[in-house]
Amino acid sequence: MAQPAPRDASPRNTAPRFVIQRHRARALHYDFRLEIEGVLVSWAVPKGITLDPSARHLAVHVDDHAREHANFEGAFPGGGDVIVWDRGTWELHGAEDARGAVDAGEIHVELHGEKVRGRVVLIRTGEPGVPRERWLVLHKRDDHAIDGWDPEEHPRSVVSGLTNDEIAS
Repeated sequence: MAQPAPRDASPRNTAPRFVIQRHRARALHYDFRLEIEGVLVSWAVPKGITLDPSARHLAVHVDDHAREHANFEGAFPGGGDVIVWDRGTWELHGAEDARGAVDAGEIHVELHGEKVRGRVVLIRTGEPGVPRERWLVLHKRDDHAIDGWDPEEHPRSVVSGLTNDEIAS
């Protein structure tokens, strides 16, 4: 599906950025993207990123995206829509090199977002190097953890304040 050209209007920050986009396409999922080495390293997370430390969600590693995609919201020609569900900056923990941590199959990050804050861990569970690698994403039990926290109970964009339904109409 052709995507509209993204526009990056965000100011540059010294800390790397992350974005979580709520994306309705063939199926609803959340695109979790970490800015690493000038691109957005990306995972599709069907149930989203949660603050609930007991939740373990599937994350599928997908193609890197250009940083300009970080602020895109809108409807796609032919169907589907996306909002910027959360965004902020992040810090790497327990490794020297973020790309190396992803390649090794485990990355620990501290998120400083508008909705999601705290330590998030991504761990590869499937075979490395295959298309659509399977990963697990979880939130550590820390000061930001909230038992039972569900991303679907927080449907609005942090950029426009709109929901996917409002963007699509």
